Amino acid sequence: MTYPPPAAQPANDKTTLWGVLGIVLGLICCWPAGVVFGILALQEAKKAGKPPTLAYLAFAASALNLIVGIIYIAGR
Repeated sequence: MTYPPPAAQPANDKTTLWGVLGIVLGLICCWPAGVVFGILALQEAKKAGKPPTLAYLAFAASALNLIVGIIYIAGR
């Protein structure tokens, strides 16, 4: 009697964590932290073989916050 191979262990990557933190911090408070967490999410996604969608969203959120901040300061 042969046994099936054991189930694959869940990946211990932090792609989702870094991506969500990058999006939240990029939108709410400080865009540099969003960029840093976006870079971390991108690196983790490459290592885990996952799509880097959350990293790109973190970059976009940070860029949006930066642009809105520049417009706000210029309009004062």
